[in-house]
Amino acid sequence: MVRVHSLARRNDAPAMLVQLTDCHLFGEPETVMLGVNTDASLRAVLRQIEADGKRPDLLLATGDLSQDGEPAAYRRLAAMLGAAPALDGARIRCLPGNHDLPSALRQELPEWSTPVTDVGAWRVISLDTTVPGSNAGHLPDSQLDLLEAALAEAPGRHTLLAMHHNPMQIDSHWHDSMMIDNPQALFKLLTRWPQVRVLLWGHVHHEFDRRRHNLRMLATPSTCFQFSIRDGKHVVDNLAPGYRWIKLYQDGSMATGVRRVQDALWHTGAQPGPDSARAA
Repeated sequence: MVRVHSLARRNDAPAMLVQLTDCHLFGEPETVMLGVNTDASLRAVLRQIEADGKRPDLLLATGDLSQDGEPAAYRRLAAMLGAAPALDGARIRCLPGNHDLPSALRQELPEWSTPVTDVGAWRVISLDTTVPGSNAGHLPDSQLDLLEAALAEAPGRHTLLAMHHNPMQIDSHWHDSMMIDNPQALFKLLTRWPQVRVLLWGHVHHEFDRRRHNLRMLATPSTCFQFSIRDGKHVVDNLAPGYRWIKLYQDGSMATGVRRVQDALWHTGAQPGPDSARAA
């Protein structure tokens, strides 16, 4: 049986979910990457969530929360999220990305690492797609088994599935070389469980929104530096950091949007090169 955490809700209003992704915090808070202090940019995004009046029931942090996997980075992440007024009362769930050290993340944030959470009429499932020593992703049998069990136990719940790596090509040669390497196994499994409505990921540092049959496929900007795709190649972009909000309705419908930091201009001052590859 899958361990599930349920969020108590007092009415039938839609559940509000906020996604943060690719924070790339370092053990040392003053560190700058591609021209951005990643601590400062995350704080700016948290201020924007508050300014936008978002009060999420659930916050999903979808990987690359740290750039170097240092425990201090995860402790600082916990402190920043815990002090954010907009997140007062929100449950927080984290999953690892290719730059994270999963063991350190789970040790520092054990309560936030629960993979299955019910909120309203929805089930939110977080999967670990990391491969030690690789920037690419993979869904091992253990994660596919977890997914199947979580879906089988709640066939009547609309489901959102979150992971770090993109499960489909996004027309970027670079990022498509670092997606999960067995997407066919995922989509074959999902054909048996039509309650899955949303696939959500990070990793790519830009907004993506596409449909695949009954699935809404979404990626979200980073809370620090951004990439865009031009002629199939990724380039560093001067767009501001941001987050995604998602409203999950009782009938299985959803609404979503991306919001970017409004109170500052963000310039990376960098061109694609060795550092940008290191940041993926």
